[in-house]
Amino acid sequence: MIAPSRPWSVPVRLDEIPDTGLHLDLEADAGVRAAVATAAGVNEVPHLAAALDVTRHGRDGLRVVGTVSSRVRQTCVVTLDPIENEIEEGVDLVFVSPSALGPVAHEVNLGAEAIEPPEPLIDGVVDLGAVATEFFILGIDPYPRKPGAVFDPPIDADAGSHPFAALAALRSGRDRSGS
Repeated sequence: MIAPSRPWSVPVRLDEIPDTGLHLDLEADAGVRAAVATAAGVNEVPHLAAALDVTRHGRDGLRVVGTVSSRVRQTCVVTLDPIENEIEEGVDLVFVSPSALGPVAHEVNLGAEAIEPPEPLIDGVVDLGAVATEFFILGIDPYPRKPGAVFDPPIDADAGSHPFAALAALRSGRDRSGS
């Protein structure tokens, strides 16, 4: 059974990675795609795959580089029609043991030259399914629009019906009474 917090799990151990690295082509099955769709809050995920290269990074670390590709079905925020979008997200992460992170793990650097800090390598394991799921979710358009869909706000026929109309009427009454 797949845990809801981790709908796709493909653990890889540090000691399984040869010095030459390892290339993995991952393809999510229907059950995983349904669980990922639920976790991501989308209608459906008809395709989800990742092509990842895992190499050693120093003595006790790993580097994961590759691409997550997907097709996602969502609802247009303007027309409410179903739409399908393609997602292609690049992955480039470094994982090191928590002891190697030191105080850098708790600092926030939002400058233009900010460098992504390494991720913690817990018990010598990287979950490539979780990495792929995270990058898939990051690639989802939060406000998907059908091509050509334009939102036209309704024309307000009664300008006095805005939410603060009653307050404005009270204020104008007070202004006339001289208070």
